[in-house]
Amino acid sequence: MVGGEDVIIAFMQIKHIWLVLILCFVVIGGLIYGARLYLGLLQEQESAWQKVSVLADYLTLTAKENHYLANSLEFEKERNNIIESQIGRMVGTVDDLTKLSKIDPELLKKYSKIYFLNENYTPENLVEIKNEYLFDSTKFLEIHSQVEPFLNRLLSAAKKDGIALKIVSAFRSFDTQELLKSHYKVTYGSGANQFSADQGYSEHQLGTTVDFATASSTFNGFEKTEAYKWLMANAYKYGFVISYPEENTYYQFEPWHWRFVGVKLAKKIKEDNRYFYSLPQRTIDEYLIYLFD
Repeated sequence: MVGGEDVIIAFMQIKHIWLVLILCFVVIGGLIYGARLYLGLLQEQESAWQKVSVLADYLTLTAKENHYLANSLEFEKERNNIIESQIGRMVGTVDDLTKLSKIDPELLKKYSKIYFLNENYTPENLVEIKNEYLFDSTKFLEIHSQVEPFLNRLLSAAKKDGIALKIVSAFRSFDTQELLKSHYKVTYGSGANQFSADQGYSEHQLGTTVDFATASSTFNGFEKTEAYKWLMANAYKYGFVISYPEENTYYQFEPWHWRFVGVKLAKKIKEDNRYFYSLPQRTIDEYLIYLFD
């Protein structure tokens, strides 16, 4: 018969086995749970990395799109600038054409023995020259209305410098020039052609030309006066040039005869030490738009 102690020992052994088995189940369960948890974490990490990768790709794509948009914007800006520039040039061209359409092209033509003004030509808007500037105060002399302000400034500047310039002659019509030339021919014969233009070829018909004198004398010896020296040094500032300087090939030297050609062209002639009739007509025409600037 089995003793009580053996039963107790057997029971204790069985109890220990169950404890071991339970412990094993617990450990195995824990391991399985831990493994599943670890696998879950790995899956979550992998998913997170996938999300990060997707986000990185999205950011890269967005950066490329931004770069493309920035380039497109810069291109559009450049194109708009070009268009604005083209529109500006077009507007400027239209403005220039409008401006030119209002300026008589005859006013810068070379007339002395070259171009011809017919008997019907009279400049628009002639105005009377102020009496205080006339050599003969009883005369009625006229000048082109848009030239008058330049002439007045010239005469005022000369007066401030102590130069008493006076005007002997200004606008002359076709008929007046014809009568004058006929008188000169009677007096001087063919020699009149050396100093007087035929009707239609006189700059005076343009209304932009004046003959100067001093308060005490007219043409004789004018080139020796302080008035002439002043004109040679300053007239260009007001748009006036001497038409027939020494050694010109058109008429005899006429130090008193000055024509308005605009400030810009007058300065060009002064700087280049040229005279009006030595320039090609094509070059002169380029300054027409600046005539009254």
